Amino acid sequence: MIPVNEPLLDGNEKIYLNECIESGWISSDGAFVERFERAMANYVGRKHAIAVANGSAALDIAAAALQLGPDDEVIIPTHTIISCASAIVRTGARLRLVDSSPDTWNMDVTQIEAAITSRTRAIMPVHTFGLPVDMAPVLALAKKHGIAVIEDAAQAIGQTYDGRQCGSFGDISCFSFYANKHIATGEGGMILCDDDALAARARSLRNLCFKPERRFVHEELGWNYRMSSLQAAVGLAQFEKLDAHIARKRQLGQRYETLLRGVRGLELAPVACPYADNIYWVFGLILDDSLPIDADQARSMLADAGVSARPFFWPMHEQPVFLKQGLFDGEHYPVAERMSRRGLYLPSGLALTEAQQDKAVAAVRNMLATFL
Repeated sequence: MIPVNEPLLDGNEKIYLNECIESGWISSDGAFVERFERAMANYVGRKHAIAVANGSAALDIAAAALQLGPDDEVIIPTHTIISCASAIVRTGARLRLVDSSPDTWNMDVTQIEAAITSRTRAIMPVHTFGLPVDMAPVLALAKKHGIAVIEDAAQAIGQTYDGRQCGSFGDISCFSFYANKHIATGEGGMILCDDDALAARARSLRNLCFKPERRFVHEELGWNYRMSSLQAAVGLAQFEKLDAHIARKRQLGQRYETLLRGVRGLELAPVACPYADNIYWVFGLILDDSLPIDADQARSMLADAGVSARPFFWPMHEQPVFLKQGLFDGEHYPVAERMSRRGLYLPSGLALTEAQQDKAVAAVRNMLATFL
């Protein structure tokens, strides 16, 4: 079975992990956390970087650092991972959803202004699948209405928007270093920002809100969301290979695109948009409506051929956990609904070989031949 993702750990990971073990610094203390934070901040062009336990933790802290609450609303794409929504819902704030753009598979920024109300406190653009959100309209609306931008760049490490690094646009920006990311630490995440007070608040929230002057006296509840030195050691080694990882991802994506271009029954991942070329975090495709199968059935057929595939996100407005709370009743977002039912992505890990890629392509072609 070809895995949907296999990380590449061929840099200084073992050397740095041994340094942690030999020094005894394996918790959140030690030099590697600070070194990893500094490397990411410099790369993205931000003043502050706060390493955390995972990408979901980064979103939780971002929402809490902005002091969102029950009187507030936050605009997010319905087609995203549930971490984005749960971080907002847990603050008591209300979610306002927008649909996806069929051209980029990201949030449709033309729908944002209609979703803004007097209660809107933030917009959360989420860069998905390889292309960035069109940030210029997002930033213009945020400035016009005096609202914050929480930028989720988890899938866009190393991607740029008009030549500027993703993760550099939000009032507060979040990254993930899950095993399938361009920088993989197994788990792990990071918050980036330029505001000193916001950074200090984020650092406090990730560390149980200890008071510097009296450690075990707390005026606010935070989390133990610290990143370990072991994670940071792997992250720093991965960061050192980031340019090579991005080049490899683009090579894999472009090869998939060449091998599957023109195949009937498929809508392939967009190659580019006016402000960026696809970084191919994963290689996604959408099944044509004429096919009598959905993404789940396609994945089952591919699995029978020894190829793992993963579905696209399920929309927030159709999540049972939110429907049970009375959220999004009667709301429909047709582009996201189609993507969730007919979208999947092929094995896209950095360790993928050309032979494995050829096998995945053959499996897709054979599957389609059953119906076309």
